[in-house]
Amino acid sequence: MVVTGASSGIGAATVRAFRAAGWDVVGVARREDRLRGLAAETGASVFTADLTKQEDVDALRDHLETTGPVHALVNNAGGAKGLDSVEHGSVEDWIWMLDVNVIALKRVTSALLPLLRRGAVDRGVADIVNVTSVAGHEPYVGGAGYNAAKSAAHAVTAVLRLELNGEPLRVVEVAPGMVRTDEFALVRFGGDRERADKVYDDVPEPLVADDVAAVIADAVLKPRHVDLDLIVVRPVAQAAATRLARGPLEVREDGGR
Repeated sequence: MVVTGASSGIGAATVRAFRAAGWDVVGVARREDRLRGLAAETGASVFTADLTKQEDVDALRDHLETTGPVHALVNNAGGAKGLDSVEHGSVEDWIWMLDVNVIALKRVTSALLPLLRRGAVDRGVADIVNVTSVAGHEPYVGGAGYNAAKSAAHAVTAVLRLELNGEPLRVVEVAPGMVRTDEFALVRFGGDRERADKVYDDVPEPLVADDVAAVIADAVLKPRHVDLDLIVVRPVAQAAATRLARGPLEVREDGGR
């Protein structure tokens, strides 16, 4: 299995989940020091690559060619920058979001599909799991750049599923809602820790990376004829991207009237 964006958050948790299930895993990310720590912790193999660079993706493919078939690919690398309006949002931030959330997904998928086909022969099925976001399905004020990127990733996933129909290849989209990780909001707000932490203030039990990793593992470990096309996973406190409960969850005695 190959997991991108493996140096932190959902990617690192996914590596841990599949290693615990006995899988050989290659974790891929830009930060070599983080990958080394993950390898030491889990016994996973790692590969340092910037997936926005074609030469790095080609090097990853060439490396994997020497290690055997790939049974599953989790395209998890991505991220958000800014929470500004369409009018005032940074074009550079939009370009970055489209590059890491969409173009990198395409690069890696194209490069590894031949290896996944070999994996399908070996295992009876192979999986491509694209980690998108509820932002790809539900627009919200300030989210246009990220909404656009994750909507595109959703569309690419749906088209890929159509194109691969007839082959023993499952294409799964996992779209998380609010997930509290060490870095997502911090990156979005340019390293502003106080602003990042406020996103989660008083939210009862937002998801954590392990929750999403468990969903990914469940999809991949299903019987080979079962394909979970789209999985939206959110905390109970989040009914929609723009509907979030803060404070304790309590039963309404009047039934909500």
